[in-house]
Amino acid sequence: MTLPLLSTEALQKQYGPVPVLRGVDFEVHQGEIHAVLGANGAGKSTLSKIIAGLLPASGGCMRLGGETYAPASKRAAEAVGVEIVHQELNLIPTLSVAENLMLARLPAWGGILRRGQLRARAQRLLDRFGLGAVDAQRPVASLGVGQRQLLEIAAALGRECRLLLLDEPTAALGTHEVTQLFGWLRRLRGEGVGIVYISHRLDEVAEIADRTSVMRDGTLVGCWQAKALSAAAAVEAMTGEASSPACSPFRSRTRNEVGLKVCDLTTGFVQGVSLTVRKGERLGITGLVGSGRSELLRGIFGADRPASGTVQTWAMHEPRAFRSPAEAVARGIAMVTEDRQVDGLLLSQSVCANASLACLGSRFARLGIVGQAAEEEAVRKQLDELATRRASLQQMASTLSGGNQQKVLVARWLLRDAEVLLFDEPTRGIDVAARRRIYRLLESLAEAGKTIILASSDWEELEETCDRVLVLARGRLVGSFDRGSWSKRAITEACFATDPAGGAAAAALTESPHNLQKRIEEHR
Repeated sequence: MTLPLLSTEALQKQYGPVPVLRGVDFEVHQGEIHAVLGANGAGKSTLSKIIAGLLPASGGCMRLGGETYAPASKRAAEAVGVEIVHQELNLIPTLSVAENLMLARLPAWGGILRRGQLRARAQRLLDRFGLGAVDAQRPVASLGVGQRQLLEIAAALGRECRLLLLDEPTAALGTHEVTQLFGWLRRLRGEGVGIVYISHRLDEVAEIADRTSVMRDGTLVGCWQAKALSAAAAVEAMTGEASSPACSPFRSRTRNEVGLKVCDLTTGFVQGVSLTVRKGERLGITGLVGSGRSELLRGIFGADRPASGTVQTWAMHEPRAFRSPAEAVARGIAMVTEDRQVDGLLLSQSVCANASLACLGSRFARLGIVGQAAEEEAVRKQLDELATRRASLQQMASTLSGGNQQKVLVARWLLRDAEVLLFDEPTRGIDVAARRRIYRLLESLAEAGKTIILASSDWEELEETCDRVLVLARGRLVGSFDRGSWSKRAITEACFATDPAGGAAAAALTESPHNLQKRIEEHR
């Protein structure tokens, strides 16, 4: 048997007395896609960061291509062909697409950047990965999270790569973009690149991976051929418990009273969107990456100031457009953002401070003095209900896993007890068990009469949680589907309603995985 491209032996990592990795033996071969599964906090991201040179190991050793491997930095790892794409994006928002793509190899002469060469090289890279429609001179800050995710992956793949580490690469991508990414990965596998694929999406792992390893509490509990590991067995390996039924039958909680009304809302990208959501209703918003899902929620919440249009909740006497999130929060609207690290959390502050932020003055302070005991008790209770793993309430938010950071953000608005809740990809980067808790949470919020809008690129999530689904394309509403009258094909076709690929691409998305890539290549 050939030597593995990468192997770790008894790899350990601990922060002070807290162990994160406990003697992990792991390997990946050339031309293999090796998936890594595990609950939030299992050690998956820590393992990938040590391999990529971002963290030093506390013990154990690694070998790359049969040689001892101990990178002192990310640059040292990249020098020998090891690339990583993080779950949390690392593009520089103030720079252009071209500058981010070529950041480590900017064309310069005499210290002067040669912008013509920069644009040309970036455009070739964009064209190579089917992203030619993205303007290379556009600031990255103006792109959606899904587009930024594809750009970061393309930047990594554009460099010489022997081993590629992907941490939740599809968390912000829609079906079409996932298909595009899988085409890239299959091509790399054929070229002999080893790929470590960290994900919570079991269906994607079954489709793309050759082998699957499962981690639990910092240890590697087993390795299987990917197609031989059922979803139930994977969940049991991740949690140590037999899996419960996937979900309970859907039950509508919609009431007669209107909870939120949006009229002719227009922002920089969203164009004339109107919608009405009732109390207890769970309204889904979907569309391709760049369709305007996030922009619509940001416009309702006042994070993107509307050019025209109004928003009205049941408690407001007059409709209006919010000029800031503070105005929206004051009128009972809350938003769980898609990019939790940029738009949601104060990473240098404690878990407790982040969770209580939205109601610190109104709920826990008297005469300007915060009642710390009451604050901590309420935060602890809410985080426990969401099964949030943390060392303490004073732990910095930046040290939590991505999924646990998301739970802290959700806890913030539950403590605020907002009446209208806007969720933008709420289960992004969250493990299977935690995803079920979020779904049960949405059910209980609807039962309590809360008004819920859920923007998601995950068809199964929409099907499981929503009463209605609206489809956006290029900032406009192009479809509306009630529960019982929708299908995956119908919603997909609506997503492509104004896309040049149209029905052909939509039909390809509903085919079996075996025919999918062939059809897309033929269409191109």
